[in-house]
Amino acid sequence: MCPAKVDDGFIRGYIIPIGGGEKKVKSSDILNRFVELCGGKKARVVIIPTASRLSDTGDRYREVFSEIGVGQADIVTLDTRQDCEDADKLRKLENATGIFMTGGDQLRLATIIGGTSVSSLMRSANAKGVPIAGTSAGAAFIPEHMIAFGRGGATPKSGLATLAPGLGLTNKVIIDQHFRERGRLGRLLSALAYNPFAIGLGVDEDTAAFIGPDDVIEVVGSGGLTVIDPTDLQHSSMADVAKGKPVCLIGIKLHILLDGGRYDLSTRKASPAPG
Repeated sequence: MCPAKVDDGFIRGYIIPIGGGEKKVKSSDILNRFVELCGGKKARVVIIPTASRLSDTGDRYREVFSEIGVGQADIVTLDTRQDCEDADKLRKLENATGIFMTGGDQLRLATIIGGTSVSSLMRSANAKGVPIAGTSAGAAFIPEHMIAFGRGGATPKSGLATLAPGLGLTNKVIIDQHFRERGRLGRLLSALAYNPFAIGLGVDEDTAAFIGPDDVIEVVGSGGLTVIDPTDLQHSSMADVAKGKPVCLIGIKLHILLDGGRYDLSTRKASPAPG
């Protein structure tokens, strides 16, 4: 799935992958920044808890957004593909000034939302300026290529990461979440070995990558953002090794960015926080 075309007179909305484990409190820098981008007190935020199997996930986020001061926070429950064609649910999404996908299982997002009217509407809304955020599984689902599942570990291996189609808000990155906490460097490197055209973003817990309409990322949160750039990849043995065996990668560039750090996806240049 490719990003929707931005028509004349519009500016693409922010795309915000969150690594999971963000503080679900009124003082959360990540959630406050998201609300600000959505319109502050005038925001109309739609929460999509599809990835979670817990019945109270959407309610908890609605409570936090209300505490922050959002004018309207609605839960749109999408448990089946038929739900994704429901006129009332689509209308709520059309009226949203911000969309938030909760954590859980990204394969639920892909298999329920992928290829439906909801997925088309979300891409179109983002192209018209609506910020879309996803935490944990919601973050993984954001790009065109999604890491569906895979094991942890520091070494890239053949078969370590299994890819599936994502929502397609961007085709510039592949995202992995709970990154440092679950030791997913090898998994993200393995995914990039299959797709060396994209930038890898490993997002720690309580950390977000705010990807602006200019394709510049700003890091917000208490953890780090690992940026893996395969632009100068000179050699990959991915096509030659047996499943489960280590992969040789030569020429990979890696950055660790903290709160306030920036990365330009167009120029592929990183910079630390000012000061």
